[in-house]
Formats: sequence, structure tokens, C-alpha cells
Amino acid sequence: MTRTALLVTHTGRRRSTEHARTVAADLIAAGFEVRVVAEEAEDLDLPGVVPVTGPEAAEGAEIVFALGGDGTFLRAAELARPAKVPLLGINLGKVGFLAEAEIGDLDVAVRDVVGRNYSVDERLTLDVTAEFDGGPTIESWALNEISVEKGERAQMLELLVDVDGRPLSRYGCDGVVCATPTGSTAYAFSGGGPVVWPEVEALLLVPISAHALFSRPLVTAPTSTISITVDPYTTLAVLCCDGRRVYDVPPGARVTVRRGALPVRIVRLRDRPFTDRLVAKFDLPVQGWRGNRR
Repeated sequence: MTRTALLVTHTGRRRSTEHARTVAADLIAAGFEVRVVAEEAEDLDLPGVVPVTGPEAAEGAEIVFALGGDGTFLRAAELARPAKVPLLGINLGKVGFLAEAEIGDLDVAVRDVVGRNYSVDERLTLDVTAEFDGGPTIESWALNEISVEKGERAQMLELLVDVDGRPLSRYGCDGVVCATPTGSTAYAFSGGGPVVWPEVEALLLVPISAHALFSRPLVTAPTSTISITVDPYTTLAVLCCDGRRVYDVPPGARVTVRRGALPVRIVRLRDRPFTDRLVAKFDLPVQGWRGNRR
């Protein structure tokens, strides 16, 4: 039976394209059918790959490769998640927090995939709906975070946040971020939220630049439902999912966030503690600025 892999990369960068060609050639030599997103096929210019389109691009595949930064990983996740196919990130960008391997590990990563020497983690996701009078219901999802933000730079957004059907607080703010543990090191982190280990099942709520006496980041149960109501007399809001899917949300709209029905399955090549990843990616001063005085 033919083994199949889907390859997603950032073809706008020459180095990414070159590495993608190497991965594709190695997989084809190992007997894989290699699919590529049709829009990227011409730039890759590699004989033997199969161009695919649409949300079913990963259906029936054994693995999805994401070669690039976190943006490429999130784009690949859109294809891998509905097909329930594991996703392997290889960092060709800067931080690449979501990636499992760095560019120096490229050959080893391909060999491990060919030899099926890897495990798979399931990462919690978010499902979101936005409802408002006079418009269709918006439905989307996110691996990292869902944010409701002001649509006009010069005006503050008025939001009422409920948790599990009970009112929590009203914020005059730039927005609110609802994040997963996976996304705790992304936008929520920039807003002052905590870093949450991926194994912890929880939802994060982080107000952004809130003009309020109480605007602490909160961690709720994974079963919680978070509702964000845009005040009817406030400005236009924007709903953003993983920085990729953006929707206008008018005053009076109600945005509901809950645990996603489908996780994202992420490939792990090594049993590496999250602490080590955190130290490496953020270049944390383990010894502190004073050094080890003992």
C-alpha cells in the first residue's frame, strides 16, 4: 500500500522552497506519494509530486509536513485537522514554537517518519461561533487563540464577558484573547497571560489593554464556555482565529468560545520536556543575571 504525505511550505522564501524539494525528493525515494498544495506546486518545480486543492487535501495521508514558521504550521493545521492526520513542523523561521524539529534535524526527521519512529500528541483546540442580528452565524476554530478586538484604532471596545453562563466582567479594552495551552506562548503571552504546559487541559482568557480595575488573565476549566458580547453602543469589532481567519463583528454581536470538537494531532520525534523547549525557544537565562553563586 502506497504511503502518502502532504507537504506545506512557504514558497515565497527561497530557502524554504529548497528544503521542501529535498524533503519531497527523499520521501518519493522512500516510496511515498507526495502531495503539495496546488498553489505551491509551480514554485516547487519537482517532478513526481501530486498537486491537491481544497479542505480534503490531507484525506488519507499518513502525515502532513509543515516547513516554515508558525504561520506555515497554522496553515498546515487547517488541512491536517479535519482529516485527523498528524502534523510535523520543521522550523525554517525565527522562533517556530510550534515546530518539533529545526532545520539541522531535517534529514533525521524524514528518516524517522519513513521508519515510523515518532509519537503523536493531541492538542486542545477552540471552536467559536458569532451571532448577530441581520447576518449569518459565523463558525470557525483555532489551535492557538481566538481574539475579539476593536476594529477602529482610535476607539475603545466595550465587551461583556460571561463564563459558563454567568457574567464575569465588562471591559473597556482593545480586545480579549481566548487561548489554548498551545497558544499560551503566542498572542496571550504578549498580553501578559501565563505560560501553560501543553499537557494541561484548560482555556485562557486574557484582556488586552483593559481600562479596568480587574483585568487579570484567567484560566478556566476545559469544559467552560466563554461568551463575549460586543456592547450595542460600541465600535465595530473584529473576530480573529489564529491570525488567519478574520471576520467583522458588529455591535450587539455575541461570540461564544468553547473547547474544539476536533484536536490537532502533532508529531513528536523525541520525548523532550516542555521546560527544555521553553528555555530553548525563549533563550531563558537559566542561571539568572547573577549567575550561579553556589
